[in-house]
Amino acid sequence: MIPSKPEVRPLRPSFSSGPCVKRPGWTLDALRDAFVGRSHRVKEGLAKLREVIERSRAVLGVPDDYRIAIVPGSDTGAVEMALWTLLGEREVDCLAWEAFGANWITDVGPVLKLTNANLMVAPYGQLPDLSAVSWDRDVVFTWNGTSAGVRVPDGDWIADDRAGLSICDATSAAFAMELPWHKLDVTTWSWQKVLGGEAAHGMIVLSPRAVERLRRHTPAWPVPKLFRLMDNGALTEDLFQGNTINTPSMLCVEDQIDVLRWAEDIGGLPALIARSKESFAVLEQWVAKTDWVDFLAERVDTRSHTSVCLKVVDPWFEAQPQVAQRDFIRRLCALLEQEGAAYDVSAYRDAPPGLRIWCGATVDSADVAALTPWLDWAYATLRHGA
Repeated sequence: MIPSKPEVRPLRPSFSSGPCVKRPGWTLDALRDAFVGRSHRVKEGLAKLREVIERSRAVLGVPDDYRIAIVPGSDTGAVEMALWTLLGEREVDCLAWEAFGANWITDVGPVLKLTNANLMVAPYGQLPDLSAVSWDRDVVFTWNGTSAGVRVPDGDWIADDRAGLSICDATSAAFAMELPWHKLDVTTWSWQKVLGGEAAHGMIVLSPRAVERLRRHTPAWPVPKLFRLMDNGALTEDLFQGNTINTPSMLCVEDQIDVLRWAEDIGGLPALIARSKESFAVLEQWVAKTDWVDFLAERVDTRSHTSVCLKVVDPWFEAQPQVAQRDFIRRLCALLEQEGAAYDVSAYRDAPPGLRIWCGATVDSADVAALTPWLDWAYATLRHGA
């Protein structure tokens, strides 16, 4: 039976997992004070860049002795900066359970050719065995697998007395999940995720242990300029004062300042986490009563509440070949977009066919609530017309 077409649409039907929806109430007027047409290296430009760093530190609660920098290439650039400059001193455990973790395995294995790397891979929906990680080694992992909707449950598995470094891609976790900074030596994220900022800019946070590694370790391979944290054997201190390696967009910088101020105004990190969990709870309640869909993450304690990935569990759908499943999801998403009910909710291209609905801090839970009847209507419309 096909339910009636819903009458209420989400006010903001953008559910992309990156770039993500802007903060509530955002308009282009938020950029009116952007420092454009001037060098970002003059005092006014540097002040803007330092403001992003310091407001990020304040909202996230990053310790004072951890260094923070704005880097090129979004989260990808930030992670690769860490891998190319820090790895090689010790053996490496590299964990992957979705597309982005698989990228870091490519860097650690075929690209940097670290023959001593232990590559720990789990299928979509699962985590590798975290108890098998050796903290005598450097460990590379994502906190929240954006394309699988699977996250590490907590930081308890990270040893306090580790000899190696913990290198964490936190791009869809930062500003929406608690991060145990004392457990993390390198942490990265991008502006376009939880805070709905603009693309191409990344952030990297280095613990004192990571800085000490940089000072004593010289990689065996050439390090591209965009990844260089050292200059003639010394740490590039200016980088952590906003003096970026390459030219940033000052429009994007202004936008990031705006959303960080919004985050502070609504109550900081606790409020950001609460907003994300509130939206996730709406989906959780809907999934519990819906017989054709389930979470891709198999364990409750590893389900992401930002990048929520769903699989279709209707026996009819599961019996179809994967090419037909992908076509069905493509048509379902096209129907939702045609109706103005949801944009960009298809699963990531390398993930199993399904849906991915962003529930980061800039999403309003009322929009998620308005979305779920449209999901039921669109699925039933195509299912019974297939």
